[in-house]
Amino acid sequence: MNLASSLAETFEIPQIITYFADFFECIMIKVITTVKELKENLKICREAGKSIGLVPTMGALHEGHASLVRRSVAENDITVVSDFVNPTQFNDKNDLNNYPRTMEADCRLLEKVGAQYVFAPSVEEMYPEPDTRTFDFTPLDKVMEGPNRPGHFNGVAQIVSKLFYAVEPDRAYFGEKDFQQLAIIREMVRQLNLKIEIVGCPIVREEDGMALSSRNMLLSKAERKLAANISRTLFESRYYARHHTLASTRKYVIDTINSYQGLEVEYYEIVDGRTLQPVDNWDATDYIVGCVTVHCGKVRLIDNIKYKEECC
Repeated sequence: MNLASSLAETFEIPQIITYFADFFECIMIKVITTVKELKENLKICREAGKSIGLVPTMGALHEGHASLVRRSVAENDITVVSDFVNPTQFNDKNDLNNYPRTMEADCRLLEKVGAQYVFAPSVEEMYPEPDTRTFDFTPLDKVMEGPNRPGHFNGVAQIVSKLFYAVEPDRAYFGEKDFQQLAIIREMVRQLNLKIEIVGCPIVREEDGMALSSRNMLLSKAERKLAANISRTLFESRYYARHHTLASTRKYVIDTINSYQGLEVEYYEIVDGRTLQPVDNWDATDYIVGCVTVHCGKVRLIDNIKYKEECC
């Protein structure tokens, strides 16, 4: 006996219609392009007592993003995923123009992992007028990515705060691959006094250890193979660090990565995982993270490794 026959014997026709309506509502994802429509939909959810999780992304989704969405789906009644390439966080127009955009594939992935809403606004929708707000995250934004990408974190704060105001989530999910960004988002939430729980999620890696990133799809096959040496060196450095000073370990990572033709380290800093300030010895703090940015051909890649885990 098939499902239709079984339902026909058990339920009246109106009940069957309701059954399938509920079923498809669970598996169909809704794409929203305006803040007004997003707020209207989420107001209904909120009035029904549903919790809301937000996963901010710039699209070009991969398994790393999927892991964030799965966690949000597990911890909230409703999950919203933003899919928006934010122009204000790019200080290089070529980088903005080359950033991959895969909206159709993104929606298919998000539907599979259970998100209910995709928020995919236009630039004009998010910035009907220039956003002149200036944020100060001293000292978090004065190191690493800060001086190397002027204005980047201000742009990140602009768009993420806009998303927070539009969605009003209970929780928001960010990957630890963007370690400095995660720290700055937490500081922004503190400064703006937002009642949002920021959830950091572990880096998702390929079988060869390379951190998943939307930028990986910009690599040629040869570059992709070469780039795996970044994470390999970071993992090896944890063993090296057991018997060497912090300064020696930092030099080891930089020299090893630079020894591969086609890879060039922009910076490698070993920092306090809370303040992001460089440390000069392994006993300086109980939470130590190494953060690296490497150029592989024309593609800029970031990664990090924990030498001492944060204590709960």
